[in-house]
Amino acid sequence: MPRLVQVAQRATDLAATTAFYAELLGVGPVASFDPPGLAFFDLDGVRLLMDRGAPGALIYLPVDDIDAAVAGLRDKGVEIASEPHVIFGHDDDTLGPAGTDEWMAFFVDPEGTTVGLVEQRPR
Repeated sequence: MPRLVQVAQRATDLAATTAFYAELLGVGPVASFDPPGLAFFDLDGVRLLMDRGAPGALIYLPVDDIDAAVAGLRDKGVEIASEPHVIFGHDDDTLGPAGTDEWMAFFVDPEGTTVGLVEQRPR
């Protein structure tokens, strides 16, 4: 079965970007190599790589409470690109739990890359 192994995110300022993601994710990197400028986080078996040479990727991170997550980011001075809003409803289990709505919000990380937050909220 195919699975995602790794996603790379641009980190021209490796220390600042790694610190930002460590606070956001609530865990530190599992490995760092500088040089060449790499830091790895383990997201349930998928590596999130902070890499000086990578382009930005649009990643989506799950949260339990999207409103609280956005408020916490805003309180830290993080730019909110899009407020929490419903994207679609899950009528069946194809993309998420049936009977929930898919809420998303977007913020901008220290590298200027947009990152999505996702909550699957019961209707």
